[in-house]
Amino acid sequence: MTDSTQLFPPFAEETLPGGGHRSFVLKRGQLLRLTDIRGGANVSLTLLNAHEKTERLNLPDSLKCQHTAKLTRGHCLYSDMGRVLAAITADTCGWSDSIGGVLCATEVAEKYGQGRYQELRNGFYRNGTDNLLVELGKWGLGLSDLLMTLNLFSKVSVDDNGGLHFVPGNSKAGDYIELYAPMDTLVVLTALQHPMDPNPEYAPQPLKLSWMNADPSVAEHCRTSRPENERGFINTDRLFA
Repeated sequence: MTDSTQLFPPFAEETLPGGGHRSFVLKRGQLLRLTDIRGGANVSLTLLNAHEKTERLNLPDSLKCQHTAKLTRGHCLYSDMGRVLAAITADTCGWSDSIGGVLCATEVAEKYGQGRYQELRNGFYRNGTDNLLVELGKWGLGLSDLLMTLNLFSKVSVDDNGGLHFVPGNSKAGDYIELYAPMDTLVVLTALQHPMDPNPEYAPQPLKLSWMNADPSVAEHCRTSRPENERGFINTDRLFA
């Protein structure tokens, strides 16, 4: 498979430090690559329609309509209006978790201990809830708008009794995931450890973010992977008819 960065040279790149957070509009036709720099990364992410922010990521529908319990290459991330907010066009680690959510400040303190700004300054222990709320606030959104989050690069398995288990080492250094936007999509993300990661140390890993202007053909395998996805793309295209 041809590396998409050779077909579509990145027009912007930046490093998202471990514990950091970002939000931006991924415009229709753009491709975002997230690269695990050191291995063991996790990115908690949510998506919204950039022009009608009451339309948000719906993970149960994304799983149900594609008959899957995991999300990886070829899958789409659906809104609650049946439109495709993003398509996963590449995924070298093979699994992203849709169950684990994020930790709040109290849960981070219970798991990792007190890591206050007063002692650690910019190295203080951050949490997913507050990080995502900071970014949502930049777009006029708040706590009631923080709904479902997808944990990119992380794998959670289920045993025969229904128990959930975090799988360490799912993502290696250099692994990447690419998201194609068939509509203008507000991306809100933070680079923090998965809530079920057994590592007792607070050690979120950095990511590289790369933006590309892509051809719609890059997502054709997502569009045709299931009849439901074909309908989802048609619903999305109607916004621009």
